[in-house]
Amino acid sequence: MKRIYADNAATTPMSETAVKVMVETMENVYGNASSLHTEGVQAAKVLQKSRETMAKYLNAEPREIYFTSGGSESDNQAILTGIKLGAKKNKKHIISSKIEHHAILHVLERLKKEGYEVTFLDVYENGIVKAEDVANAIRENTALVTIMYANNEIGTIQPIKEIGQICKNKTVLFHTDAVQAGGHLNIDVKDENIDMLSLSAHKFNGPKGVGILYCKKNINPERLIEGGGHERGRRAGTENIPGVASMAAVFEENCLKIQEHSKYVSKLRDKLIAGLSKIPNSIVNGDLINRTPGNVNMCFEGVEGESLLLMLDMRGIAASSGSACTSGSLDPSHVLLALGLPHEVAHGSLRLSLSHYNTEEEIDYIIKTVPEVVGYLRKMSPVWEKIEKGELKSRL
Repeated sequence: MKRIYADNAATTPMSETAVKVMVETMENVYGNASSLHTEGVQAAKVLQKSRETMAKYLNAEPREIYFTSGGSESDNQAILTGIKLGAKKNKKHIISSKIEHHAILHVLERLKKEGYEVTFLDVYENGIVKAEDVANAIRENTALVTIMYANNEIGTIQPIKEIGQICKNKTVLFHTDAVQAGGHLNIDVKDENIDMLSLSAHKFNGPKGVGILYCKKNINPERLIEGGGHERGRRAGTENIPGVASMAAVFEENCLKIQEHSKYVSKLRDKLIAGLSKIPNSIVNGDLINRTPGNVNMCFEGVEGESLLLMLDMRGIAASSGSACTSGSLDPSHVLLALGLPHEVAHGSLRLSLSHYNTEEEIDYIIKTVPEVVGYLRKMSPVWEKIEKGELKSRL
């Protein structure tokens, strides 16, 4: 049986273009971009062309693009940049949301221990931050607002343009973790008033271990890695030329096809949601309209997420119960808890994240298989037995 990959929010398969460019670059452009000889100059040209490509599809300037190892590094660097700049004006307050990726949350928790104040905004039942809440939370000493563009678990798209405008009006730096949005949604850093932005190539069919941090031209990123003068002195280490070239090529390819892919994948998503919503005592998590094209996140009462995933895997379906970065944790998703779901319901979550590589036949198979697995697991669930008998009230 051919396996079905429905965990694209965790990572995506590399496209043919990404693989081809990466291999060609590894074979033919092996010089160090800092070297003055012909091979080095050749590498530097590839680096600059890639920078120009990434900038073009973000409506940025090439000098505003810094290459990193991926989303987590970019997020860390953005936050530390924001607080360092804020410290010069005696600003030690940061605003974020309760549903951010752990690359954001863990840094903020560390900063709290170091004396910084952090406001974590609620997201309400639909999983969306209200722009007015951001405005109300900004203080005289606010150094940074960091709100993700789209959530990695429930796919909700945040009102980035409105938040960016609020931050601009109040002269507060605004960073967005756009790892789940890049290559899937149209992003315009100028129009959306974004000061800093993080992307990771492996989320849009590129290689792992490479990403970018966009920093507006008047912002110098805080160095996380000391060493040589790479990336205009802001990120030491010989550049990953094959990874950078591959990322830029597939980013361009995906950005040119955003409308086509979005229409196709959204259709699959909506069909999948409609099919799985027929399962009794189920709920779709996150806003149904302001949602990334491929995200389906649901909870099934009386079912443990881990058992559900293992049984789906045995039937050829690769899925997730939340963020891949915390899949080893037995705790329910912090994102689902932030939506107000009780612990016992949040434990039964299933995330199916689709791409343009998925087919309608695969969706039909998932719609047929998930109810069978849920039904099988419920037969063994004492919680579900009590709900059926009326001894326990349903939480949905």
